[in-house]
Amino acid sequence: MEPDVALFLKKIVWSLSTALVWMLVNTLFGIRFRYLLFEEGHSFGSAIFYGWLVVSVFLMLKLYRKWWKDQDRLVR
Repeated sequence: MEPDVALFLKKIVWSLSTALVWMLVNTLFGIRFRYLLFEEGHSFGSAIFYGWLVVSVFLMLKLYRKWWKDQDRLVR
């Protein structure tokens, strides 16, 4: 397998696994501590949880951009 293709596939696997781990951790944390659903109304913990989701998505997308920036340079 060519090095460029191997690097491309490696980045795809790392991106997918990072997203799956992020979803798993946040979903389990939200369900376990009952922050994911509003059964008893809004709470301060739910606000922090959803704030963390927004911030962590932003950070994950920033990480993806950093990882894939090198690939863009190789293609051109």
